[in-house]
Amino acid sequence: MAHTLKRLLKWPYEACCALLFDPRDVLRKLCGLPFFAANLVRYARRNRQTAFRLRLTQLQYASGDRFLPGGATRGHYFHQDLWAARVVYERGIRELTDIGSRLDGFVAHVLPFCSVRYVDIRPLPAQVEGLEYIRGSVTALPFANDSIAALSCLHVIEHVGLGRYGDPVSPDGHTEAAKELVRVLKPGGLLLLGTPVGKQRLCFDAHRVFDPQTAVEAFQGLRLEEFALIDDAGQGIARNASFEAARQCSFGCGLFVFTKPCPEARADSGGAKCRP
Repeated sequence: MAHTLKRLLKWPYEACCALLFDPRDVLRKLCGLPFFAANLVRYARRNRQTAFRLRLTQLQYASGDRFLPGGATRGHYFHQDLWAARVVYERGIRELTDIGSRLDGFVAHVLPFCSVRYVDIRPLPAQVEGLEYIRGSVTALPFANDSIAALSCLHVIEHVGLGRYGDPVSPDGHTEAAKELVRVLKPGGLLLLGTPVGKQRLCFDAHRVFDPQTAVEAFQGLRLEEFALIDDAGQGIARNASFEAARQCSFGCGLFVFTKPCPEARADSGGAKCRP
C-alpha cells in the first residue's frame, strides 16, 4: 500500500518541485517555526551583548535547517566528483580541459593541484585562479583535432540537444557531443565521462538515461579502460562494475574512463611510443 501511494505521489511531487517549490522544504520550515519562536524568546532573555542584540529588521528565519542532515554524502555528484578528482590526482594530471562539469564540485576539487581550461555554453561572470574559461559548445569545441591530453565531461552529454541550457534542440545532441570529444582528444589521451545509466529513456527536457553500451558506442574510436557505477541508492561507487548491474538501475550514474588508442607504429618508425 505504501509503495503504491509513493508511486502515485511521485509525479505530482516532481511537477511541484519543477514548477513551484519542494513541498518537503515547506513542511520542514513549518516544523521549525515553534523552535524559532522558543529560541527567539530564550535569546532575548539571556543576551547581554549590545553588539549582538536582536533587531526585528535583521531576523532571518532558518530554523527548518535543524531537520536536515549534517551534509550531503550521497547521490551522483558527491561520489562522481570525488571519483574523477582522484583519477586526475592519481594519474598526475596537471593540465585538464573540462567540458561543462560542476564548478563548485569536481572543478573546485582539482584546482589546487591542476590548472583547468573550462568550456561551457553559458557565461561565467567570475575569475578564479588556475581556471581559464572559454565560452563554447560541446558540439563544436574550439580545439584542433587530437590536441587535448586530458578531458573531463561529467553529467553533461545527457543534456545536449534538449534545449535546457539554451543549446539548439537536436535529438542527436549526445552523439554529436561524443564525436567532438573523440575528435579533440589526443592519441594516448584520457577522457573521464559521467552520465546517467539504467533503463534507457528520455526525460524531456531534463536529461537522457543511457544503457551503458549506448554510451560506449557513442564514443567510437576510444577504448573503455574502466567502468564504475553509482547505483540508485547513491551511497557509494562500485568499481569494475558490470553493464548488467547498471541496467538494473532506474537512475544510476556510469563513470567511464576512456583512452584514445595511438595509431599503430609503422615498421620503419622505430616503434616510437605514443605520448599524451
